[in-house]
Amino acid sequence: MKYPLPPHGGTLVNRVATEPDRSRLVERAAGFPKVALNIRQRSDLDLIAVGALSPLEGFLGRADYERVVREMRLANGTVWALPVTLDVDEAMAKRLGKGADLALTDDASQVVGTMVVDEVYGWDPALEARLVYQTEETAHPGVAYVMARGPKLLGGKVTLLRKSAAEFPAHHREPAQTRAIFAERGWKTVVAFQTRNPIHRAHEYLTKVALETVDGLMIHPLVGETKGDDIPADVRMRCYEALLQNYYPKERVLLSTLPAAMRYAGPREAIWHSLMRRNYGCTHFIVGRDHAGVGKYYGTYDAQKIFDQFEPEEIGITPVKFEHTFFHTGLKEMVSDKTSPGPKELHLALSGTKVREMLAAGQDLPTEFTRLEVSRILMDHYREQRPA
Repeated sequence: MKYPLPPHGGTLVNRVATEPDRSRLVERAAGFPKVALNIRQRSDLDLIAVGALSPLEGFLGRADYERVVREMRLANGTVWALPVTLDVDEAMAKRLGKGADLALTDDASQVVGTMVVDEVYGWDPALEARLVYQTEETAHPGVAYVMARGPKLLGGKVTLLRKSAAEFPAHHREPAQTRAIFAERGWKTVVAFQTRNPIHRAHEYLTKVALETVDGLMIHPLVGETKGDDIPADVRMRCYEALLQNYYPKERVLLSTLPAAMRYAGPREAIWHSLMRRNYGCTHFIVGRDHAGVGKYYGTYDAQKIFDQFEPEEIGITPVKFEHTFFHTGLKEMVSDKTSPGPKELHLALSGTKVREMLAAGQDLPTEFTRLEVSRILMDHYREQRPA
């Protein structure tokens, strides 16, 4: 494998305006038509601009969008698994044409970026839901988002004028920065671990197994928009910090945040997450059970199987595929379905419901399931949520 691994598409995109161009654009943008970005679109704008979504330079035009939805490829054939789009209503669509300048604003109505509109086009939300999320049920959070969008999409390059404030500045790093850190540390191979949950013992086990085979591990929690019942990012970050302080070799692990919004697109999102980690400089990516899943919409290992649809060089980053892991109460150690001698009655398994019940009742979780430090942080969080 060539190192450093080149970004997806070959070049790390940079669409961040610098002075004096930035000041001129801010002044000009005051007279542009304005489109307000929601939380996901604001996140996408930042990620496009700093290269995390390379090779994208803006929101998808029609040809790219339609091929991504149907084939998981951009119009030029490059693998790309999820649509990254900007929607508008009919009234705004009628005001815009090819070459129009557009101001992109945040939830405080501040101009944060600009866009040169290349296309205005219609789309079929139900088709996107069916092909991308494998369902049209609005109980699926990704489908609910798609179905609530406007009837027209805008395609075109963007320029970022103001970056979002980093929610966790001590751990916020852009792709160019993580690549520089890996080079400084002499890491030629780096495995990334995606998570939107606290890390329990099974996660700890598989990250350490993966670390045995590479130079470094980047724990890369997603801290953008998630669904309402997920553990809040600030609580999760305290859990990650406690684990790294006490249970990982500090010189071989980097904790860095990914300010992306969850799509809950299962297999497709596993591909999307892996391509982003390639852009951040990683060479390997852990894909576990039901990656980016929600409910019962995807098969247990569909997110691993989807990588077989592509040639390895098309993805570039190497998927590291793990079976379901758990504590074996007979052997007193972590095992997987591949390594456990059975019987299954000796597999320690706690449902999410049981975990929440124990934490809400002020009970420590078994240390075989999660570290005590993590259990206490989660218990404090659940205690604060209880009605007075």
